[in-house]
Parts: sequence; structure tokens; C-alpha cells
Amino acid sequence: MATERKILLIGSGFVARPTVEYILRRPENLLTVACRRISHAETLSRSFPRATPISLDVTNEKALDAVVSEHDLVISLIPYILHPYVIKSVIKFKKNMVTTSYVSPTIKSFDAEAKANGLTILNEIGLDPGIDHLFAVKFINEVHEAGGKIISFISYCGGLPAPEASNNPLGYKFSWSSRGVLLALKNSAKFYQDGEIVEIPDSQLMLSAKPYFIYPAFAFLAYPNRDSTPFREYYNIPEAKTIIRGTLRYQGFTNFVKVLVDIGLLDDSEQDYLSPNASEIAWKDVLAKVIGISSRDESDLRKNIAHKVSEISGEELERIFRGFKWLGLFSDEKVHRKGNLLDTLCATFEEKMQYGEGERDMIILQHKFEIETKSGERETWTSTLLEYGEPNGTSAMAKTVGTPCGIAVQLILDGVIKQTGILRPYTPEINNPIIKALEEEGIKIIEEKL
Repeated sequence: MATERKILLIGSGFVARPTVEYILRRPENLLTVACRRISHAETLSRSFPRATPISLDVTNEKALDAVVSEHDLVISLIPYILHPYVIKSVIKFKKNMVTTSYVSPTIKSFDAEAKANGLTILNEIGLDPGIDHLFAVKFINEVHEAGGKIISFISYCGGLPAPEASNNPLGYKFSWSSRGVLLALKNSAKFYQDGEIVEIPDSQLMLSAKPYFIYPAFAFLAYPNRDSTPFREYYNIPEAKTIIRGTLRYQGFTNFVKVLVDIGLLDDSEQDYLSPNASEIAWKDVLAKVIGISSRDESDLRKNIAHKVSEISGEELERIFRGFKWLGLFSDEKVHRKGNLLDTLCATFEEKMQYGEGERDMIILQHKFEIETKSGERETWTSTLLEYGEPNGTSAMAKTVGTPCGIAVQLILDGVIKQTGILRPYTPEINNPIIKALEEEGIKIIEEKL
């Protein structure tokens, strides 16, 4: 009989269920689901006989230590800024750990301690980051082993509504907090293009979006995501002249967001008139305040917005104004006052842009490689993942984030992944067994030579 394993899952959000389902296939695994609000942990645990819900605040060091000390491995699916609390505790009690988050400088600073204690702390093992790393590194290693070179690496990923569910002005829907999605749209970007470093300021990010072809049925726009330049080192491709990692959205999304940014609706500074204790206020009054006019008349609002967003005009601006109308931004509809413009807008988005009954989401990920073979020939290859969610069931996003996380946990428990330190899936020793298990779950990438 297999040795009993006690696993602690901190966080029970949107992507946790596939992780739990995978881990609890093994009868020797026992799971504790810990959340600040026990009702959330109870909801997730209800379907699983070997899952126990508890209440836990990770900022309470004594409470966190008491729980961590009783388990063999910890999964942290809480916001990345809270991971350091958990890492300190797992190092103290010599427990392994898995997260799906990017390795921040703070998390990286624990590397020496983790190695000194012989601990595996594996991060970035969801979708993006996660599956993107797995299949990029796999292909790059195969090219290198065959004596070839990577000349260009371009990777785009999108979590989107399936085409039939993209029925709103942004062609986008929120199945969890919209705040992170919208804040990411204010980032600057940096990448290699033909051997030169290109930097795009945050104000120009949405304007930098370009049509990107994958399949004829999809009208995608692609724009770069944050800083792609470290991946020359991470993926061991010093020879690459172009390295771009970015995001896919449906056509129309980026111009709509550009207008929101330009008029100030993504500002997260506190506004007294949006305080929860302030008087009720209509969206058109908020819009008038934001653009600095006294009139709340729709035609005046449109005219002043058009003046502020001169790069977008004509039919495209009219389309965006129809979207404003659909959202209620020109109306007497009362806003959900959340203290600042960003969160107030998020509340409206989350109210009006949820997945409806029977609607499904979609994940699309594609790497495009320009390679030079050992014989000097140039070739273009793509690695493409397309996944759809189940109507009224598991979403594609939850499946592609939660499943690799669960697989990684099991491989660590089984001693297959045994490297120590603050780790990311950048090596065959970590990646190959995860890829094999993903394919057994039906998550497969299609490689094609163009």
C-alpha cells in the first residue's frame, strides 16, 4: 500500500478544481483546502471525500506554520504577492511547494535557502506561464540537438470566449477578477526584433497591436507582453534575433481599451465621489467628470471623447461608442462605487461581461519558430494549442492552468522531479515528464512545418 501523502492547497479559486481532481485520483493523497473564507474552501471540498476545508490567513505566521508543518507538500494558488509568506513557512518546515505564478525577484531571493534545505519549489506551471514554457523548451532543445539554430521565436497566447460567446463590444468575458486583466493593459513592453531591442511605452501598447493569423476562422490581434528579453537566457537561445512573447485578443479589443485608457477610466487613484459612502452617481456623470466637462449630454460626451482619442476616428470610433452605450456609460445607470475609476469600471464589466448559460471559453497558444538547420536551410515551424471549455463545466482556462499544476505536484511526490531551489519549467528533466502526463490528459500541441 502506498504511503499516505498530505497535501495543503492554499486558495480555492477559479483554476483550483482541476488541480484537486488530478491529485485526488491517487487514493493515498489527502488534501486540505485552505482559504481565508472557509465557505470558499467548503464549496471546493464538497465534491471530494478526501478533501478537508479549513480557514487560513497566510499573513498570520503562527497559523500558517501550524498548518504547513502537518503536510508533505504545499500548493499556493493565491496572489503572487502572498507567496513569500508561504515560502518562508515551507523552508522553515522543509516542505516542497508548487505555484503557477511567475517568479518575482522576491521569490527568487529564496533560491539559496531552498537549495540548502533540499527543497523543490516549482513555479510557473500553469498555462502562461507553464505550458508555454514546456513546449517552447521542448522544440528549442530538439533544434539544438539536431545542430540547428533558433533565428526567431514569437509566442502569443489568449484566454478568450469561444467565437460564439464573443458577443459584446470587447469580444472578451471575465470568469474571475477583471482588475488584473485591465491593469496588464497599462504595461510597457520590451522585446528583440531583428537583433535590436524595441521598447513600447504603456501609452502606445494598444496601438502596437497587429493582426495575427493562426486559423482563417479567427480575427486575432496580437500585442507584446511586458519584457520578453530575458527569455533569450531562460530558453537558452542566445542566437535568436527576434524574441517576442505576447497576448492574443479578438479584433476590436485593443482600440476599445485604448479609448478607456486615454480618457482615464483605468485610473486606480482614489476618488472621493466614488467612495462607497458617497452619494449615488450615474455613469454619464462619472464620464463627464473624467473628461472634464459640465455637460452630461451624450452628444457632448462623445464630442469630447473624440477630441481626446484623435488616433481613432470614423466608423471605428462609432463602434466603440456603441460599446460605451451597451455598457451603460452614457446612461443614468448608477455605478457600483468602488473607490476609484478602475475598480468601478471593473464592477460594471464583471456584471455585464460574464459567461452565460452554456457558453464556453477558449485557449489559444502558438509558438512560431524561424530556424536554421545544421545544413543552413531556413524553416518555419509552429506549435499550436487550441482548447475549448465544456459548456456549464470545466473551463479551458481552468483545465490548462490547474492540470499542469496537479501533474507537477504528483511528480514531485513520486520523486520524479527532484531538482532543488526556486525552479521554473525550463529543463527537460522537469518538462518531459509533465508533457507526457499532459498528453495523457488530452492536452496536446500540434507542431507543423509551414
